[in-house]
Amino acid sequence: MSKLRILVPVKRVLDYQLKPVLNAARTGIETQGFKFSINPFDDIALEEALKLESALPKGTVTTHAVSIGSNLQCRDILRNCLAKGIHDVTWINSGKYDLQPLAIAKILKQFVTQGDYNLVLLGKQAIDDDSGQTGQMLAGLLNWSQLTNASSVTVESDNITVTSETDGIQDQVLRASLPCVVTADLRLNTPRYVPLPKLMKVKRKPIKELSLEKDFSNVDIQSRLNIVSLNEPVVKKSGIVVGSVDELIAKLKESKVI
Repeated sequence: MSKLRILVPVKRVLDYQLKPVLNAARTGIETQGFKFSINPFDDIALEEALKLESALPKGTVTTHAVSIGSNLQCRDILRNCLAKGIHDVTWINSGKYDLQPLAIAKILKQFVTQGDYNLVLLGKQAIDDDSGQTGQMLAGLLNWSQLTNASSVTVESDNITVTSETDGIQDQVLRASLPCVVTADLRLNTPRYVPLPKLMKVKRKPIKELSLEKDFSNVDIQSRLNIVSLNEPVVKKSGIVVGSVDELIAKLKESKVI
């Protein structure tokens, strides 16, 4: 088996336990004063990378986490990755740019190519925009195989096998040769808890920083979509449980449906 060089892209998102609030302009989610954490799907991908390292012969796996964003707190997410056991981390400072999935995929393509990785493990979607496109776009740009919605991952020699879960469709077993892009489903694993001593241990560990404008100046990051407005779903009235057909008919007549 050749050396497995795993890259795990991780995104900083509003903590999943919080209820999102629209900003005043209704063009996005309010971020000021809210707690942020690693995207849960990416955390699962991170855990799977660590599990693969434990399962395969010692010294045959390297792991690297990368986060793209403008906020300095991206480094907190990456320190969490280090505390869990990831070997190396990189923050790509996006500065003033609000990046869409295609731009993210293009940046990752360059990063993957320069780093000589042969497996990219990432969440199937981010919980902030739920786009679910980055992994597939990245695979297309790299011309790599893609195995999506993985609920199990096995690596043997230079082949990777996953069980893919899709709503309404029977689970599929998919197999591809490395290099490959794999997107993680929620059922893949349960991420490990990081105790405070481990976080403190990596607090001063340096995090490599790259600049979007300086190090990725040749990447086209132009936005293809404009958000006109965001609106909360209309609250529906609760349903009524009836005890018989006669009662149902009476309710329908009362509502002037029939």
